[in-house]
Amino acid sequence: MAESYDPPEVWAPFGAFSMAVLQGEGQVVHLKGQVALDRAGAVVGEGDMQAQVRQVLENVQTVLASLGGRLSDVVSLVHYTTDIEAFMTSGAVRKAFFAPPYPVTTTIEVARLYRPELLVEITAVAEIPRDRFRRPPEARPMHG
Repeated sequence: MAESYDPPEVWAPFGAFSMAVLQGEGQVVHLKGQVALDRAGAVVGEGDMQAQVRQVLENVQTVLASLGGRLSDVVSLVHYTTDIEAFMTSGAVRKAFFAPPYPVTTTIEVARLYRPELLVEITAVAEIPRDRFRRPPEARPMHG
């Protein structure tokens, strides 16, 4: 049974989505696409792709940490960016968060994100080992 989870350490969902979906015994975790919002929901790094990628990856890291996960548990990333050329300059930022072996990655240029000042959204899938995984008490069944 899948469960949804919204950790209090990141911005609160404002639409029809969850921050993470836990699958099975909690080893596989699907994260909602993260954008460059701080905990209060304010945009970080307006006009600065590298600053936004950094904030997005910090958000991914925070959601995973709340479940006992690490960035090294990420197996897949999908990047949505409004400027692929600017995004390609953020490789050093990504390397500060990930080490080999890197997760599989897909990068897609889009016309825009839900707020025009946002330049990038990244979604992730992670597999957290059972001995580290912490099932949050706030997780609730998605189907019933």
